Amino acid sequence: MSELHKFLFDGLPVRGMLVRLTDAWREVLSRREPGHEYPPELRDLLGEMSAAAVLMQANIKFNGALVLQVFGDGPVKLAVAEAQPDLSFRATAKCVGEVPAGARLEAMLNVHGQGRCAITLDPKDKLPGQQPYQGVVPLYGDRREPLQKMSEVLEHYMLQSEQLDTKLVLAANGDIAAGLLIQRLPVEGEGNLEGRRNEDDIGLSDAFNRISILAATLTAEELLTLDADTILRRLFWEETVTRFEPQAPRFACTCSRERVAQMLRGLGREEADSVLAERGDIEIGCDFCGRHYRFDAVDVGALFTTGNNQPGGSPSTLQ
Repeated sequence: MSELHKFLFDGLPVRGMLVRLTDAWREVLSRREPGHEYPPELRDLLGEMSAAAVLMQANIKFNGALVLQVFGDGPVKLAVAEAQPDLSFRATAKCVGEVPAGARLEAMLNVHGQGRCAITLDPKDKLPGQQPYQGVVPLYGDRREPLQKMSEVLEHYMLQSEQLDTKLVLAANGDIAAGLLIQRLPVEGEGNLEGRRNEDDIGLSDAFNRISILAATLTAEELLTLDADTILRRLFWEETVTRFEPQAPRFACTCSRERVAQMLRGLGREEADSVLAERGDIEIGCDFCGRHYRFDAVDVGALFTTGNNQPGGSPSTLQ
């Protein structure tokens, strides 16, 4: 069973989360058609992104979709992981050409320095004219050195966009996608903690640094093979940690026939009729879950009938 564990370090302005996507991650991979499986390097990147998207959604408690994307000029043109408020998630990627064996982030997405990471927050109940919020950062660090790990990209993003010190450890394989997030809490309210510093008078920033250094000792193998209790006990055995009831992330796709119909309406009647004339019907597959939607001439005619043009969703739901 996939699990997400939240915890706080007593007396310190530091919070943490640990996610282990097991059955849910295998469900994502099972949706690929035979012969179209992801190369291991891309599979693992997408697993890390899935774990990260769930962690970030749980961290901000946003009433809408959190969409994590990386895109660039390598063989991997786009990778997307999307998490909903109930921690359901989905993920997909587009690859053109071969991914080199053992390729890291630069070789997959940032060959000529055009790689980007985007995080989009798309509210469930948009106001008229309201646009989703999106932040975009290059796949470079402060010294213009290419970043090689998804965790480094997201740490850089959080520091640039939210001014929050964050430590991320991510790992994935064909069975599990997992992640550990450690984050310093915002400055507000830190005064309440002043009287609870230890005898060495360690500053609040030093406290985060100490916890993040401990987190950084977690290896990918440990993250993928050890249960949550063992990981937290091994890393933070000297700390007093308050843990909360675990949550259960799951795979779920938000595609629907209504959303696809709205996408076809957006193409226009002339374009839809052109496809019908060439193929006899219109079939659209969802890259996230593999489900196919078929529209024949009668269906297409009904889409463009007066009074039947109500919005059914955004075409961006199908990548």
